[in-house]
Amino acid sequence: MTPPAIEVRQVRKTFAIRSGRVVAVDDVSFAIPPGGVLGVVGESGCGKSTLARLILGLLAPDSGEVTVEGQTVGGMDRKARARLIQPVFQDPFSSLNPLARVRDIVAMPLVAQGTFGRAEIERRVDELLARVGLSAEMGRRLPAELSGGQRQRVAIARALVLRPRIVVCDEPTSALDVSVQAQILNLLAELRRDLRLTYLFISHNLAVVEHVASEVAVMYLGRIVERGTTDALFAKPEHPYTKALLASVLTPEPGLGVPDVGLGDALPDPANIPPGCRFHPRCPVAEPRCASERPPLKERAGGGVECWIA
Repeated sequence: MTPPAIEVRQVRKTFAIRSGRVVAVDDVSFAIPPGGVLGVVGESGCGKSTLARLILGLLAPDSGEVTVEGQTVGGMDRKARARLIQPVFQDPFSSLNPLARVRDIVAMPLVAQGTFGRAEIERRVDELLARVGLSAEMGRRLPAELSGGQRQRVAIARALVLRPRIVVCDEPTSALDVSVQAQILNLLAELRRDLRLTYLFISHNLAVVEHVASEVAVMYLGRIVERGTTDALFAKPEHPYTKALLASVLTPEPGLGVPDVGLGDALPDPANIPPGCRFHPRCPVAEPRCASERPPLKERAGGGVECWIA
């Protein structure tokens, strides 16, 4: 039986602060099949980027386990892990060495492996630059001489030059103009199809996730509160937080203004997680037991929802 491309089992991660500890990821479990795309959405501070770093092996979980293609991430050799899973980060300028030429940036993972000859490195760099839509002339430039979209193409080429099978995309289009976002999303979709890649796609943009993901997980204060297929979740969300996220999407219709989704002005505090359902202080339909009893996971086809009233 083929193992999942990514499997996360009861993973928890906390960080120390002056007043105690912040729970960034709390008892999260899911699996992504080979070739699948899981979109992870939620407000800033909900734990999305921490989850990405746990899967990449950049952070170690306090408890639980992360595996990629059946291998425990923490127990893998770093070079072997780099050949299997690679990231594309949010800001293409800060993730690129400003003093290195584009060709050298793309070649860096190959050089770090120490097993590729010069001719093979040159061949792969040429191949990836062409695949992501960059000319040979652009390969001689510095990152500052490129546009934001071109820099993100460089970051994608660098991520794929080792031919990994899994890519973790952490807000890869949020720093780009809308028109450029569409180009990068289409490129990522094309690369996934042609190279048979598996994506973990993290974003706060629901329209982007609906476009690229086959499944969606909704995070709130470190937990996945709802997960399902993209079509089902967008057509019929069950968790009140998911409904609020979908209701918050701005429309181009004039005169409608900013939608009121009924969540109030109080933002969630990861250093002071409430008892029971952690969403209950902002939930417009909360019941008395929501304040004291943690809701169980109600399984659904392709996922589940963590809510008493779903």
